[in-house]
Amino acid sequence: MDFRRELYRSPNGDLWSLGRDPADGLAMIVHQANGPSGAAVSFITIRDFLGSGENGPQHQALLRLIAGLIDDGAGNDEVAK
Repeated sequence: MDFRRELYRSPNGDLWSLGRDPADGLAMIVHQANGPSGAAVSFITIRDFLGSGENGPQHQALLRLIAGLIDDGAGNDEVAK
């Protein structure tokens, strides 16, 4: 994954980004743990990321990004709850 778009950086230093899998070009979530946690990088399919049932700030950031792709002309940009 050469290009990544930062979605969310947590107060503890974890970084969540949107990137592409070089093998198939599909969008993936890239999570890089903070330094004290070992700075490990993990790749998560968008389906698994959103289907986890969690609603953390990193999930909300992805949903806002997706919502930003849709312009209803009324300025509605609230994330569905």
